[in-house]
Amino acid sequence: MAAMTDPQNTDFESSPSLGDTTRVWLKIGVLSFGGPAAQIALMHKEVVDDRRWLSGEKFLSALSFCMLLPGPEAMQLATYIGWRLHGTLGGLLAGLLFVMPGAAVILALAIIYGTFGDLQLIAAAFYGIKAAVLVVVIEALVKVTKRALVGRVHRWIAGFAFAGIFFLAIPFPIIVLFSAIMGFIFSPPSVEYKPVGVTGIAHIQSLRAVAFWLGVWILPFFALHTLGAPDILTEIASFFSRLAIVTFGGAYAVLAYMTQDIVVQFGWLSAGEMIDALGLAETTPGPLILVTEFVSFLAAFKEGGVWLGVLGALVALWVTFIPCFLWIFAGAPYLEWISSQPKLKNALSFVSAAVVGVILNLSVWFGLHVLFSKVEQSAFGLFSIWIPDLSSVEWLAVCLFGLSCIMVFKWQWSILNVLISISILGAVFSLVL
Repeated sequence: MAAMTDPQNTDFESSPSLGDTTRVWLKIGVLSFGGPAAQIALMHKEVVDDRRWLSGEKFLSALSFCMLLPGPEAMQLATYIGWRLHGTLGGLLAGLLFVMPGAAVILALAIIYGTFGDLQLIAAAFYGIKAAVLVVVIEALVKVTKRALVGRVHRWIAGFAFAGIFFLAIPFPIIVLFSAIMGFIFSPPSVEYKPVGVTGIAHIQSLRAVAFWLGVWILPFFALHTLGAPDILTEIASFFSRLAIVTFGGAYAVLAYMTQDIVVQFGWLSAGEMIDALGLAETTPGPLILVTEFVSFLAAFKEGGVWLGVLGALVALWVTFIPCFLWIFAGAPYLEWISSQPKLKNALSFVSAAVVGVILNLSVWFGLHVLFSKVEQSAFGLFSIWIPDLSSVEWLAVCLFGLSCIMVFKWQWSILNVLISISILGAVFSLVL
């Protein structure tokens, strides 16, 4: 099967060079503020809308697949698209370039935080960016909704997914599993059926990918043991490797679990330091799970200073993101086969509809936390809901958000120009007011 080793570009309206895609993935990595909803929105705009490297349908199928995997779905989506365009090398470049700009920023800020303990100027610089990113999220949500919700049943699935997460706090994997089962059971008769075969060689190649990336994943454990590294590095490698396996539904699904263990069980950070880490991860580029890098730096920094902190951050990055390449390179090649099976394809379309509800939930959550300084989750029996304190409205953020809407929808400014302009305005006014 050609798609296992050298994916064909038949679903793309244009065939970019490796250099073209490298520049775009670097741009996406630098501008990937605002968490998974914003990152997926930016990727959709760059890859589907602006350059037409991937059809909207294929983008949604890939996103639905990545939502089923543990780990940061946006990073895995970038890796998959890179693989579709230029094979394993393309996937590696896409995944690394998506993560590394944010990782570099987080490491620099972690060093500043560990040394000086004050990030007021940094927070001011990122203040306006969140308001601008909110516009990008809304724009992409509308486009994805039009493509994914093609029938009444899909709209019901999306509504169920949103209500299940936002009001009932149902874990995302359960919603995905339910949606997939419903799509499989209620699959309509297929008029055209063009199955994609999967050869024995393809299975062997997939097993080789599993063996290789599994070996790369556990490499730090042997290196740390052989070199007699401090215990804190081994503890970081072990904890975040386990975390990489259970992070279904993205970073939000695991933050509470991670916070409790880091603060209570291990005592690596105080509650205040953990809050600062989470806030920093939400305002800097890259996946939210980069908070693991910040946490690991501080934990190791307290044990042995800056250089041990840097090693701790690198270990955390390794064991957090190497598994993403394992899942994609071993499993994603079968997405074409899944999409060619009528019942499985319909199940995937139901998952795509559920993903719309998830993105809507993330968008609402993100919007509330951008426009209000105090937002609390209140419980009413089985129901829970995020309720903002209306007296805590961030009027500067509201104004910046409104200006961003004008820039994007009326003036048709590029994302880069909007982010730069709004970040400068946000930094100036947040420091002055």
